[in-house]
Amino acid sequence: MGESSARRKRLALFTLCVTMFMSMLDNVIVNNALPRIGQDLDTGISGLQWVAEGYSLVYAALVLTGGALGDRYGRTRVFRLGLALFTVGSAVAALAGSIGVLVGARMLQGVGAALLTPGSLTLLRHVFTDERERAKAIGTWSGVSALGLSVGPVVGGPMVEHLGWASVFWINVPIGVAGLLLAVRVLPDIAPRPRRIDLAGLALSAAGLGLLVYALIEGPSRGWTDARVLGCGAGAVVLLVAFLLLELRLAEPMLELRLFRDGPLGGAMLSGFMVSFGMFGASFFLPLMMQGVLGWSPAAAGYAGLPMTAMLVIAAPLAGGLTAKYGPRVPLVFGLALCAVGLGGLSLYGDHAHYPAYVWTLLAMGLGMGMTFTPVSIGVMQRVSPAQMGMASASINTLRELGGVLGIAVLGAVLTNRMSDSLTSALHRLGVPPQAVGSIADAPAGASYGSGGTAPALPEPVRAAVDGAFIDGIHLAVLSGAGALAVTAVLVAVLLGRGRPLAPAGSSGLPQPEELAEARSA
Repeated sequence: MGESSARRKRLALFTLCVTMFMSMLDNVIVNNALPRIGQDLDTGISGLQWVAEGYSLVYAALVLTGGALGDRYGRTRVFRLGLALFTVGSAVAALAGSIGVLVGARMLQGVGAALLTPGSLTLLRHVFTDERERAKAIGTWSGVSALGLSVGPVVGGPMVEHLGWASVFWINVPIGVAGLLLAVRVLPDIAPRPRRIDLAGLALSAAGLGLLVYALIEGPSRGWTDARVLGCGAGAVVLLVAFLLLELRLAEPMLELRLFRDGPLGGAMLSGFMVSFGMFGASFFLPLMMQGVLGWSPAAAGYAGLPMTAMLVIAAPLAGGLTAKYGPRVPLVFGLALCAVGLGGLSLYGDHAHYPAYVWTLLAMGLGMGMTFTPVSIGVMQRVSPAQMGMASASINTLRELGGVLGIAVLGAVLTNRMSDSLTSALHRLGVPPQAVGSIADAPAGASYGSGGTAPALPEPVRAAVDGAFIDGIHLAVLSGAGALAVTAVLVAVLLGRGRPLAPAGSSGLPQPEELAEARSA
């Protein structure tokens, strides 16, 4: 009986790890496919940003509601539904023949991921009741999640080159079907509990985030003073402030903001947000630079990520050991600092860079990312009660995904603005009409390079100007991200350095749900 129970636990852990691996993989595996998607579907940088953001934006907007739905209708049931939607969305994306259909399919994938990921950590906690077993399981789960982010570019590049860009979506279909069959067989059914669904909070947060990302992506091309961009930006501020005020008043909110009064908890969540901010932004634009500017094939651009993958694999168990011995502060601060150094180091290299010269930046970023994933999960889970576990799990995933959304949008806006300014000056010197700058600026996305695209190839002097402007934009973007990560490392060192040890789960000293409800009614 004991052996059967142990086998069931291993299968449950395998199922949860595989599905999390797939959802994390889908954040980044598409990046090396973006230049080919730009060529085949005739779209530029802003269109490709929506391909990446469609998934992340919907995920970030709905994952907190996914946690609430899991509480109300059963974690396992909602997990299975999310996995099914994710698999269907992957198939639709693989078959997409236009950029609009592809973005819509990516959004459906985001809905599925938002339903399945909040329940993953909660199911893990339910399966592994022993604290030592649970810590090991969480470490494995976190490591596999991080691995999904790291191997995406590595496997995505060769797949795109040899099987076409649709293959990066087809790969999810057999994994999703197998995961769904296992989920039906081995995952325990957790009884639902009555919970109000915060529909008003969902509407405000989803609309606010959508308007914010739209303004950030469209601002550089339309102009920051464009009425639509200004209106969307102002609307985003109003809706997001209204969302925060609403959450503070509700007895059972979608996001319990009072949890963020705890310094170590807030520091751990801030770490997850900022690592995604910097690394997702970099992972979006680096394939465009490698393939569009440096002339690498998709496979070569994918293999270039192997050092980062290797460091993530090495760092995951190292971070777990450091967290167990010293707490999350040491690995988190060290990881954030390494990410800042690696990301900032990319600004030292231009369009004639040789891979051996800048591979150290990939090693630093991989080690830095790997040092943060496990400490964030363990740090947050050990500071909340079992009743708050679902909300905390959803909050971790929300902030990580939101960090990626804003990283691509904000760093993309920095890149595009700098590129537009540099390109305008360069093209003016070449005698190119000012009205042609906008269409030429999208060339690094692949739509205008002629390599399989519908647009003619650019003349060599113009292409050189585009390459130089794009490199200028990349440099400013990575320096901006590195600066933000460096500041975050200092903040996290302060927040997690107040001398309070992590409390066991369930005895954190944080306000409990019933206490929060009493405080609101008082």
